[in-house]
Amino acid sequence: MNTPVRVEVREAILTITLDAPERRNALTPEMLCRLADAVLAFAADPDLRVAVITGVGYRAFCAGGDLARTLPLMTGSRPPEDDWDRRVLDDPQVLAASGLRDFALDKPVIAAINGACMAAGFELMLGTDIRIAAEHATFGLPEVQRAVLPFAGSMVRLPRQIPQALAMELLLTGEPISAAEAWRIGLVNRVVAADRVMPVAMGMAERIARNGPLAVQAVKRTVRQASGQPLDAGFQMENEAKRQVLSTEDAREGPHAFMEKRPPVYRGQ
Repeated sequence: MNTPVRVEVREAILTITLDAPERRNALTPEMLCRLADAVLAFAADPDLRVAVITGVGYRAFCAGGDLARTLPLMTGSRPPEDDWDRRVLDDPQVLAASGLRDFALDKPVIAAINGACMAAGFELMLGTDIRIAAEHATFGLPEVQRAVLPFAGSMVRLPRQIPQALAMELLLTGEPISAAEAWRIGLVNRVVAADRVMPVAMGMAERIARNGPLAVQAVKRTVRQASGQPLDAGFQMENEAKRQVLSTEDAREGPHAFMEKRPPVYRGQ
């Protein structure tokens, strides 16, 4: 059965693909629910270490929320019509997990941005840890041009990820920027040819998946929790992460493997 959100597992890596090319992968209520389910399953599966999120084709990563179904549902101009609609309205985990917002996920997530990354798609990207963008990709938050606002994390996260003046320009004008500009201001990690986006993203995922999973997750968790905290509080969080990780079998395996000149075998223990 074809679904608008596809998942694929390859060893320790989960790939989530938004598959609604006729809508430029704009997020319908069904897609939000399915994306949330994929993220929740990823978080709960100890065998999965890294996720890659992308969109089908080369036109769009995600054009935002579906203007015909999702936005009218959110504004109350369209009543819920099916179980997907009702779940979006009634289950707070749907918007939290699907937007990687207000959802504590310690495992790394990579965005493979294969085209337009707009509105809710942009906000989904802001919840990821590493971003690989196609040369033709564009980025924008056009919500204010439609008299709404980006409510899935941009107003809080964007000024923490790029300089505030640049964040305010994107938020207040609604005008898009190019992939080259997104790289210049530090919004994305790499800009590559369109056919290289997934290979580069998967290569990054494979490198991360080879590392000690408990150490990787502790790094992400500590960075997230220490954000905005005073240095003393942040250092306490760092000390606790050190205490937890250095007591694991993986922390003993890593140095032993290095000394014995062999690949380490990390078991997440």
